[in-house]
Amino acid sequence: MQIKDIIFPLNLKVVTGENALDKTIETGYIGDLLSVVMGKAPEGCVWVTVQSHINIVAVATLADIGCIIVSEGFVIDDEAIQKAVEENVVLLSSEESSYAIAKKLGQLGI
Repeated sequence: MQIKDIIFPLNLKVVTGENALDKTIETGYIGDLLSVVMGKAPEGCVWVTVQSHINIVAVATLADIGCIIVSEGFVIDDEAIQKAVEENVVLLSSEESSYAIAKKLGQLGI
């Protein structure tokens, strides 16, 4: 499945990475402790987190994460947005809880 295939069903807002929405994602990961995400998130996954600062972009880049969904309406820092643009990281946002997003991703086959 491509990132663009989850945007409408999950009612996600595209914050950055509009030109990379055709990346393939096959699995997901939910976590807020960055060191754990770095070590355990599968390559190319969709990562759901409440973290919204610049370090999420570094983690996504180091772990080769497909995209990040910032959940629960957390506002993504301007520094994070700027760095995500520079690194071509797809940042998405949602008002829903991480759990609700995970359920929907599961229903979509992720």
